[in-house]
Amino acid sequence: MAAPTTSAPTSPSTSDGGMPSFEPTQQGISLPRPPVFATVEEERLHRKQQLAGAFRIFGRFGFGEGVAGHITVRDPEHEDMFWVNPFGMSFRHIRVSDLILVDHGGTVRYGNKPVNRAGFVIHSAVHKARPDVVAACHAHSVYGKAWSSLGRPLDPITQDACALYENHTVVTEGAGAVVVDEEAGRLLAAGLGDNAMCFHRNHGIFTVGHTVAEAAWWFVSTERNCQAQLLAEAAGTPTLVDPANARFTREQTGSPYAGWFAFQPLWDEIVRTDPDLFD
Repeated sequence: MAAPTTSAPTSPSTSDGGMPSFEPTQQGISLPRPPVFATVEEERLHRKQQLAGAFRIFGRFGFGEGVAGHITVRDPEHEDMFWVNPFGMSFRHIRVSDLILVDHGGTVRYGNKPVNRAGFVIHSAVHKARPDVVAACHAHSVYGKAWSSLGRPLDPITQDACALYENHTVVTEGAGAVVVDEEAGRLLAAGLGDNAMCFHRNHGIFTVGHTVAEAAWWFVSTERNCQAQLLAEAAGTPTLVDPANARFTREQTGSPYAGWFAFQPLWDEIVRTDPDLFD
């Protein structure tokens, strides 16, 4: 691969929301798009299926750590409520029928299983503060935990790491303590700000998105980028992508659509191998 230039190259058109759009060689070929639904019931079912699938993928990647970790998706009809995993259930076993609906006051509105208090506090605060956020992810993944202890944003040392360049931050408030009170959740949400991802210092990765797929992909990608930077720094001093090229890469690969699209191969795999997630 050629060495990066000092200024970003000219960007191709990005009518697909951040993924370069090229003239198809055959009429009718186009990139897939997130589905649009005729009814709120159809959209709710889709969000729940995506949520169950994301848990299965997190479990497959080893992101589970005992009872820790949670992914939420806002209900499309009742926007002050969100769907979440039952407390104490393996990510690898979660089905659509296992999901719990909880409101921003902490009351379980659908389901008969307990909800992780820390998960409720963090996610309710973020869903309140960010009306644009449909889904949010947090888990105690190994490399994310390790990197969070350094209290630093990731550096743009690879193309993949550039996807969230200048779109993530570090939150230090309540670092290392279990987030079980509402003020701690509010501080984390405030620290996240308008970013797609934050490291809660001494805790781990927290990602958000306009879809479950987007939020889940930012988590998966961030965990791998943490691993890559830890390996690179263990071997030496990484060379950084210059800011202009880092921003250009982010424009191509860091949009909500790009996050959704990058998740699709993982979704296709889990649908084929774990069809019981739809139960």
